[in-house]
Amino acid sequence: MVDTTDAVFAFLAAALITWATVPVAEILARRVGAIDTPGPRSAHTVPTPRMSGIAILLGVEIAGWIFLPINSEATGILLGAVAVCLVGALDDVFDLPALVKLIGQIGAAAIPVWSGVRPDVLTIPFIGGFELGWTAYPLTIFGIVAVINIINLIDGIDGLAAGVVAIAAAAMAVIALSLERYEAGVLAALTAGAALGFLRHGFPPASSFMGDSGSNLLGYLIAVVSIQGALKTNAVVALAFPLVILAVPIFDTAFVVAKRLKYHQPIYQADRWHFHHRMANLGFSQRKTLAYFYGWTLVLALLALALRLVPYSDDRGQFHPAWTIFMAAMILAAVGVTVYLVYVLEIIKGPRSREEPGQ
Repeated sequence: MVDTTDAVFAFLAAALITWATVPVAEILARRVGAIDTPGPRSAHTVPTPRMSGIAILLGVEIAGWIFLPINSEATGILLGAVAVCLVGALDDVFDLPALVKLIGQIGAAAIPVWSGVRPDVLTIPFIGGFELGWTAYPLTIFGIVAVINIINLIDGIDGLAAGVVAIAAAAMAVIALSLERYEAGVLAALTAGAALGFLRHGFPPASSFMGDSGSNLLGYLIAVVSIQGALKTNAVVALAFPLVILAVPIFDTAFVVAKRLKYHQPIYQADRWHFHHRMANLGFSQRKTLAYFYGWTLVLALLALALRLVPYSDDRGQFHPAWTIFMAAMILAAVGVTVYLVYVLEIIKGPRSREEPGQ
């Protein structure tokens, strides 16, 4: 039986192993030609190895096999992690077609789902629960693949995806442990540790990039943590926490997809409409951009933690005035930060000049 102590040690182990093995992954990336050459969409100016997701995988696998209970769910999760990282590594080297990457992601996501990481019952507050039956399989696979690509899409500047995932996974670990979902808590903790271990090398100016091998893996782990944390609990409520914590990358992805659809471009086609690109266009440095996005994510993570941990009401639905005021202040702060960032990104008032495809 795992507990909070295992989560702490898993975090530390994953962080140290990842931090120590990134230089090895850099050597491997250079040998196989996984090098990111600066281009029109790039924020870096020198060729940089882009397969350090292999180091993240090592941190996750070693910590996972040590601190997670070895059962069918954990085995499926760790094997799926290897598969999704391999798909990303192949893309780092060979630049795979979008359809091939998608098929690989679906295959990797299916491994934990067939191992039992899926909600068989969906419980909706005030309505009740109902069996998902066979639909649990495709719905869960779809959810995992969606989160994989959400994290992949924000991996556009040094340290952005790793930092956001580290904050999100740490918050998810606390929430999962508080719900006594200890396996999910340990998995979230080692995910946060691995992301933080890579960030030592990936913070600007980065010596290496995690590549698709890393962003695919971190997205996969965040998705699996969310699902595993919802098992045997109120599924809708438990899944609401990750939606709050991951609101920034979800918002970014929705905005970019909407733009691509507006201009009749394929949704998988790269462009410069991401939030971090808009901030670069407005003159923000990489580090200032990270500060804004880390802060935004942190505020939303603190809101999710408050929703779970602050005793603003009791089991009878009676609200405690002081804690209710505190929660209202937290919600207003999160909304205020979000509105401010949307204003800074010039989404509400619109750009000063008409945008064209590819801008």
